This record gives sequence, structure tokens and C-alpha cells, in this order.
Amino acid sequence: MKYKYLDHTADAMFECYGKTLEELFANAGLATFNLLTDIIKVKQIKSFKIDLSSNKLEKLLFDFLDELLFYLDTEHMLFSDFKNIIIKENNGEYTLSCTAIGDVASNYETHGDVKAPTYNEMVIKKTNKGFSAVVVVDI
Repeated sequence: MKYKYLDHTADAMFECYGKTLEELFANAGLATFNLLTDIIKVKQIKSFKIDLSSNKLEKLLFDFLDELLFYLDTEHMLFSDFKNIIIKENNGEYTLSCTAIGDVASNYETHGDVKAPTYNEMVIKKTNKGFSAVVVVDI
């Protein structure tokens, strides 16, 4: 399982999973965009390079989702895949680089809106199967 949606009173909450941090972040991105449309249908036509850094892993995840939503707002992109994700930690500083791939939202039926990630209830945990994260996004 890549992710599952959880009940939340006002926003959308999901838990995502990954054997690696890279897989975890990719699945968080997929869960976010699947709130808007069936991402399985989103063609992989256009790509954007993403490079981020942060001193906390949760902030890196927040910034990653925020950057993806920036492309939704400015380029009207829906993302359905994340390639070449590399997350590194060096002396307490985390970096992420990847290529986000998808298509223009007007080519798909969408519902609702994801405004932004939040720090509310956000947590990343190491598990015996890899990693899990709980994320709440403002809808």
C-alpha cells in the first residue's frame, strides 16, 4: 500500500508509506494529487526539476508538497510520477532532488482543491518496513 486516507474534520489527512525516504516522499506527492483527480489517468507529458533543502525532514516533506502545489497553481500541473528522487542528509541538513512528471490539469476532470500542506499532525517515522508519514493538507 502506498497511502491511505484518514478521517479529518476540516482538511484532508493521509498516511503514506515507503521502503525508503524517496519512496515515502513520492507516495506523499501521489496521495496529494489523487485528492484532485484519479492520478492513474494523468499522462506523463511534462516534467519539472525540483531541488530543495531543509534542516528538518518534516520541513523537507512540507516544502516538497508545497513546491508541487506551486506548480499546480502556476503551471496548472497534475503530477502522477516522481523520478530520480534523491534525499541526502549531511550534518543535519537534508536535500532533495527529483523530477516531477505529469500533465496539464485542464486535460482531466478534477474535483476540489488542495491549497497547501500543513504542519498539523505531520510526523515521519522509521518503521520495520521502512518509513511512514502522516500529512494533513488544507483543502
